[in-house]
Amino acid sequence: MKIIVLAGGLSTERDVSLSSSAGICKTLVEKGHEAYLLDVFLGLENPPANLEDVFFLPGHGLEIAGGIRTTEPDIEAIKASRTDKSGCFLGPNVIELCRMADITFLGLHGGEGENGKLQATFDLLGIRYTGPDSLGCAVAMDKDFTKQVFLQAGVDTPAGGCLHKNDTDKSLARFSLTLPVVVKPCSGGSSIGVYIVHTEKEYEEALNNSFRYEDEILVEPYIKGREFACGIIDGKALPPIEIIPKTGFFDYANKYQDGASKEVCPADISPEIENKMKELTVKAYRALKLSVYSRADFLLDEKENLYCLEMNTLPGMTPASLLPKEAGAVGIDYGSLCELIIQKSLEARYSPQ
Repeated sequence: MKIIVLAGGLSTERDVSLSSSAGICKTLVEKGHEAYLLDVFLGLENPPANLEDVFFLPGHGLEIAGGIRTTEPDIEAIKASRTDKSGCFLGPNVIELCRMADITFLGLHGGEGENGKLQATFDLLGIRYTGPDSLGCAVAMDKDFTKQVFLQAGVDTPAGGCLHKNDTDKSLARFSLTLPVVVKPCSGGSSIGVYIVHTEKEYEEALNNSFRYEDEILVEPYIKGREFACGIIDGKALPPIEIIPKTGFFDYANKYQDGASKEVCPADISPEIENKMKELTVKAYRALKLSVYSRADFLLDEKENLYCLEMNTLPGMTPASLLPKEAGAVGIDYGSLCELIIQKSLEARYSPQ
């Protein structure tokens, strides 16, 4: 198959996306596909005379991929580096190449790549892509809206609520919360802008810092407990994985620094907890109207109460990411997982009825 692996973009998770997508592209090439790694914003400014020859270039576009830095990418510098200086999210030749491909593998994380806007655009343009559709992505991207959906569907989730940057009342009393609490952007990912606060001063600082990322933030009670993730493919939950950070919580640094966290899969939990986590993952997936694949994040407190925090509609897909490790636990290797996502995406939206 001719496959464009779409990566990068302008979210704070740009580096993670490039790393995920490089792994996807490499394994698809090894599987015999004509895959090419393409930055959705920077595009391809100097293509071959015959654009379709891109799929046969020896480097497969992998030169754009770098490592995941411990600091956030400089988005303004990325914008400035584009030769045409256009503010259009879709870079030169992106639409043309995606339309030539048999399918576009979405390796994007956060922002326009994961909030449903790109999926809706591709639907209008007749471009086939992997992962959930625009509705599921849009709903799951908003953590406050997700919380309301979870509560209606009977998926246990932390209390709390949403604050807008212009709100005059930003007190914890507004949500009947007391310290400590968690403050995080409403639509962010990779734990960027997430703060655990224990004092009023820390709370004010966390508000100011989180509002740097977006105009809406979520405030929740701090729940001390174990951290888990549970992937789902085609409506079937995978074995849960436990994440054990060596220090602090599973923040951006602990997620992407080698050796910063220990991951155990299958998780060391009772069959009852495992089954409940899988059931809640399926229930959350259906309630958010997701399809193809996703990953749920959970907390298990000291009394074994289980809380679903969110659903990731385009979870990390490096060979060392959580979802591939869960798939590996049931005998699905990394390359086969990438092909399975393509297969299920084609079946979900593009198979003849």
